[in-house]
Amino acid sequence: MSSAQENPPSANKPLPIKYLGLADYESTWHAMQTFTAGRGPDTPDELWLLEHPPVFTLGLAGKREYILRAGDIPIISVDRGGQVTYHGPGQLVAYLLLDLKRRGYGVRELVSRMEQAIIDLLADYGIEGTRRAKAPGVYVANQKIAALGLRIKHGMSYHGLALNVDMDLAPFSHINPCGYEGLEVTQLKTLGVTENVDRVMEKLGHQLQRLL
Repeated sequence: MSSAQENPPSANKPLPIKYLGLADYESTWHAMQTFTAGRGPDTPDELWLLEHPPVFTLGLAGKREYILRAGDIPIISVDRGGQVTYHGPGQLVAYLLLDLKRRGYGVRELVSRMEQAIIDLLADYGIEGTRRAKAPGVYVANQKIAALGLRIKHGMSYHGLALNVDMDLAPFSHINPCGYEGLEVTQLKTLGVTENVDRVMEKLGHQLQRLL
């Protein structure tokens, strides 16, 4: 069993979940920054689950040329790791606001646990999800179904992951997803999953609570 499937003895009580619905990207990002900056040693960790209106985001290493054509979709440069990605309705977004020092593990272990939560969720639907070396995220038959991007500040994490559930995938063809030219993406609906985003969100929340 992977170490990503077990909580350390120092882990907190089950992670509180906030369901934020369809939330503006920029204001949610600033809310994460404010929450993290105002944390104290006893501030409880939180998991935010939500969707975003259409937006392209560029991480700290993001290159503008990876956006091939934006059209009327806004572009926002943000402070997470990684390159360019797309968010839109029908995509499940999870933001992990964690005190990693208190939880007893670092960013690599956090990434492993996040990926495992998605892999385990996919397995519940009879879908095999895989990792790729040096390319964080989860893939199904070489198509990316979930992207990861984090910011760690003074041992505190924010940003998180995005899982494609039932969305318009066309905007991904307007970018080089995560900086990879020609990278194909997929979603749960394409793979035969009929549950809506809210139901998948609930299930992923439970997986993240279990593994974080």
